[in-house]
Amino acid sequence: MRQCRVQVKPKSQPDRLHKIIDSFSSLTITVLADLVADEFVFGEISRVSREAPVLILKHRDRAVVPGGGGNAVYNLAALGVTVLPVGVIGDDEPGRLLFRAFRQKRIPTSGILRLKSYTTVTKTRILAGMAHTARQQVVRVDREPENELDYMHQQDLVDSARRFLKASDALLVSDYGYGAATPEMLKDLRSRGVLKSMPVTLDSRYRLLEYSGITAATPNEPEVEQALGMRIGHDSARLFAAGKKILERMKLNSLVITRGRDGMACFARNRATQEIPIHGTDQVADVTGAGDTVIATFTAALAAGAEPGEAARLANYAGGIVVMKRGTATVSQEELLSAVENAARQAMNS
Repeated sequence: MRQCRVQVKPKSQPDRLHKIIDSFSSLTITVLADLVADEFVFGEISRVSREAPVLILKHRDRAVVPGGGGNAVYNLAALGVTVLPVGVIGDDEPGRLLFRAFRQKRIPTSGILRLKSYTTVTKTRILAGMAHTARQQVVRVDREPENELDYMHQQDLVDSARRFLKASDALLVSDYGYGAATPEMLKDLRSRGVLKSMPVTLDSRYRLLEYSGITAATPNEPEVEQALGMRIGHDSARLFAAGKKILERMKLNSLVITRGRDGMACFARNRATQEIPIHGTDQVADVTGAGDTVIATFTAALAAGAEPGEAARLANYAGGIVVMKRGTATVSQEELLSAVENAARQAMNS
């Protein structure tokens, strides 16, 4: 892989990108994922407590939406992809709300285990604000299963994924560390011969380098730094070295490192590294779930036949759109098409 720096401007091949996006509706993608319930509790600041120096919030609203791998599932559906989720939820209120959310979007649920003994992973964010001001997150409370998902139930998930993959164009693995998506499960699927030559993409929070047989991965910069035990910062040489090391160690075809307001970097075998500037403004509204949007779009584009650089550019557009929305959000096919058109116009006028 050549270690040269290419500054990519969002201008070339808009027709090609349109064709890729238009083909999303013909795709079927299986998602092996840790499903998370993202709960948002909104309160209006009332006063300061007499008991302690803390704000008292008057409850105004509550919303529970798919998070974690569930957000990747939701983003694929919003892009027009037929998505087949495989994961586990508990027989509790957050689990029931997740299940209902998938059913309302007509997302198949036969691959989702519902276990009475399981606590649905739930991330509760408390947001506070005044009547006419933006709400700010003040605290987050996580509820997680006390025990890891046992081998028998993991095998149930593998069996569901195996059935789905026979009719799929790609597999997305969303591993948040809760046991419904693991390196061993992927190895099991590969040994059964169901992956064939389809793209397999990975978003792993804590064990990126433990996976093998992956086509592409989309870690963020802190995850790369943690995996390699190094600091990247604003050093391009360190960024290139880190990307090359992960590409070679994992034997990937391509790698996208997301860098927040610094955009992203796309690495591909035997191709120049592409540094892609952030799409839109760096004054973001909310980064919650942006990584799920990136991998969903990147996976759909690869499954549609896009080159890694094209897939990364579309993922960059999608990420730029979603961070301007509050809470865990998705990007539609129409929004992505509009972003491509707007970028092409801006490039022509520059």
